[in-house]
Amino acid sequence: MTRTYIKNLNEHIGKEVTVAGWVDVRRDQGKMVFLDLRDMSGKVQAVVLPNHTLALDVAQRLRPEWVVSVSAQVNKRPERNVKADVLNGEIELEVLNIEVLSKAKELPFELGAELNLDTYLDNLPLTLREEKARAVFKVQTVIVHAFRNFLVGEGFTEFQAPKLIGEDAEGGANSFNVEYFGHTAHLAQSPQLYKQIMVGVFERVFSTGNVYRAEKHSTTRHLNEYTSLDLEMGFIKDHTDVMNMENRVLAHITKELKEKCATEFALFGATIPEVPAKIPAMKLREAQEIIKKETGEDCTKEPDLEPAHERFLCEYAKKELNSDFIFITHFPISKRPFYTYEDENDPGYAKGGDLLFRGIEITTLAQRIHDYDTLVQSMKNKGLDPEKFRFYLQAFKYGMPPHGGLGLGLERLTAKFLGLENVKRAALFPRDLNRIDNLLSE
Repeated sequence: MTRTYIKNLNEHIGKEVTVAGWVDVRRDQGKMVFLDLRDMSGKVQAVVLPNHTLALDVAQRLRPEWVVSVSAQVNKRPERNVKADVLNGEIELEVLNIEVLSKAKELPFELGAELNLDTYLDNLPLTLREEKARAVFKVQTVIVHAFRNFLVGEGFTEFQAPKLIGEDAEGGANSFNVEYFGHTAHLAQSPQLYKQIMVGVFERVFSTGNVYRAEKHSTTRHLNEYTSLDLEMGFIKDHTDVMNMENRVLAHITKELKEKCATEFALFGATIPEVPAKIPAMKLREAQEIIKKETGEDCTKEPDLEPAHERFLCEYAKKELNSDFIFITHFPISKRPFYTYEDENDPGYAKGGDLLFRGIEITTLAQRIHDYDTLVQSMKNKGLDPEKFRFYLQAFKYGMPPHGGLGLGLERLTAKFLGLENVKRAALFPRDLNRIDNLLSE
């Protein structure tokens, strides 16, 4: 089929073209039929006039989501009918012929109608066709491309990390077990161990892919399968080098979003944040003292931040520091993974932290232990058996530079960019405690 994409119709005014796609809406007006057609590139209005009797006969039978091929003349709209600032707002298709490629059943609801979350997720093969749903994943695509392109430009090498592993990266219990030829394997909670190994190969590496957490959460912020944007870099001074790199990554991502996704953000009434030249940072203990002073709640003895604290700190950063982002560093080393570097100038606390954005943690980052003996001892301190990690430890036994990295949650970042209330709306096919496509209770 030789076809013209809808976004390119302006190049064919006065010419006959063939477009193919879906019927969005059919409107009967006297003896004429108006159609809104869409394809992967956009939408256009088409009109079927009474003198095209064969096309009119087909048009009167069309329903939403029928798939059609349409031969038509591209005409300029009369001046009074021009819709400024809308794709194809100045043209209209005069339909000459319609071929039905596929019929659709009657829709269970009007596409684009407000639906509760379960109904939306139960019908994803249909609801993903809706304009705002498509916009979410256009934005997500741009985020991933921007992340990848920026890092390649900074000398990073992309690699694909295994998803089946012998030991989970965090050394915790929240991993999914998989039967593996008579052995127990796990779905990877992160590409962490492989990122570090690859620093010994390429110095700077990154990975984009799914990770798995067997955590029994049912919240607006958690998924059991999500996409992690990871990087790891060698020959760093400390964790602040990683923070600075993320600062630059985010500045590039938001620049790309402004250039390519203004229409998508407008659909949600969302604003693309400004990334400061230097994202503000404070230690956990400093943040907890501010929470205590400003709210009266004493959380100074807690090893981590509660969701309410994250929200407060983001509001504080926006109001007092003019930033949508804030790094919180130096969490207790006892609560961080075994490979995390302890700050020699602040014993008991980690060289690393979290990045908070619009009320939620989107990144965990740190300098890693690069000395073999120190790493082995850290494993033992965490109750882990170094023998089970001997494959990973080879990299450190034979020389590793000071290094560090981060993991950035794609779905959380997307949801916060667009102001989505539930992270599941930023996951293409979300997996959680209650759902793998269908509800598990069904």
